[in-house]
Amino acid sequence: MTRSRSLVISLVTVLAATVGAVWTALPAYAAGPTATFTRTSDWGSGWEGRYTITNGGTSTVTGWTLSFELPAGTTLGTYWDALLTSNGQRHTFTNRSWNGTIAPGAQVSFGFLASGSGVPANCLLNGAPCGDGTDPSPTPTTPTPTPTGPSPSPTTPPPTTTPPPPTDDLPRHLLTGYWHNFDNPAVELRLRDVPGEYDIVAVAFGEATTTPGAVTFAVDPGLAASLGGYTDAQFTADVQTLRSRGKKVILSVGGEAGRVAVNDAASATAFADTVHALIQRYGFDGVDIDLENGLNPTYMAQALRALRAKVGPGLIIAMAPQTIDMQNPAAGYFKLALDIRDILTVVNTQFYNSGAMLGCDQNAAYPQGTVNFIVALACIQLENGLRPDQVGLGLPAGPGAAGGGIVAPSVVNAALDCLARGTNCGSFRPPRTYPGIRGAMTWSVNWDVSNGNGFARTVKPHLATLP
Repeated sequence: MTRSRSLVISLVTVLAATVGAVWTALPAYAAGPTATFTRTSDWGSGWEGRYTITNGGTSTVTGWTLSFELPAGTTLGTYWDALLTSNGQRHTFTNRSWNGTIAPGAQVSFGFLASGSGVPANCLLNGAPCGDGTDPSPTPTTPTPTPTGPSPSPTTPPPTTTPPPPTDDLPRHLLTGYWHNFDNPAVELRLRDVPGEYDIVAVAFGEATTTPGAVTFAVDPGLAASLGGYTDAQFTADVQTLRSRGKKVILSVGGEAGRVAVNDAASATAFADTVHALIQRYGFDGVDIDLENGLNPTYMAQALRALRAKVGPGLIIAMAPQTIDMQNPAAGYFKLALDIRDILTVVNTQFYNSGAMLGCDQNAAYPQGTVNFIVALACIQLENGLRPDQVGLGLPAGPGAAGGGIVAPSVVNAALDCLARGTNCGSFRPPRTYPGIRGAMTWSVNWDVSNGNGFARTVKPHLATLP
């Protein structure tokens, strides 16, 4: 995010790598590797399944292959954390580069979606019976899946499987906007005057103190003066006003000039404690991480988990990384998002101020400000571990809001259509569709109001038309 009219950022393109999730445990299974199937979610016309491979032996497993059959009438869809080859109704999954080695007592998992009512049969693990049976019972609380499989042939129509909706109490497709707690050329607004189209309002920004990791917030004196007086008490009342309208208000930490640093256990504790205190004081529904000067994913994850333990499962955790931050799944923001995806609400990547960058096909450098750019870069996240309901598209709200990448709201809608339905795409088409794509974000509410509210009034109604 930027507090000025323009922002020039010099970026170096990083080729996207692939990363997955590895869960470890120490159960006492029979000697040798076994595999357990669980149908973790069921929505009538289809279901989500997961295989957990456990090394119950004393030697490390180096590479695995698991195959099974699905009955006629049941078809395989999206999959993640494995590679797939199919021969009719027999499907064979092999490990990815990161999860092929299983130490004694450890586990790895992969998952997939299927349409129809059948479940896997005749399972083989490394050529031997899987050995630990199956449990086809669904677990309704399991979140929607994380598609990371490789792209199908370009001649194959993009598959679509509709997973169940996210389990939070937010709209299935939502609009997020940032509200300025500072004075700049955009229109100044009291929080209660944010237009009603926004589902989440991110208050920009919580800022650093002299204590590493600690965050503070108060109404900016310059903003208060521009509004003819605006106190902390009035702001707090406005938070409750928005919440009474069914909106969520979260505190965004950082911004282009932000210097909050969480680089060790002590600063992680300070972050969790101070943000929790601000949530209690002002009534915020959650926190947004917008640290544009780098972050330590290990300790920020620790801080966010500690904060959630204090607040509870209703805590909204959002992120607003720059485009460059979501190129490499093994580093920085992307690693943080993957590490906390069990508690993460949404990542609204800033698809602007970026210059040309590679998409998930890695075949072209797509220029910013196009449908291709937005879709191809969102595809990196969708194909590398984040659920569709955790991916939002962040775009500027018109002139003045950014130094580059400004698009008409109709372009945002086209990108949403391409991702959700496979329609209105440019020359780049994603390998599959993502009906659960969460929505859009804009920088900012103030700039949108300055530009006639075109972003919110165009994008919000369109979100309601998505699957």
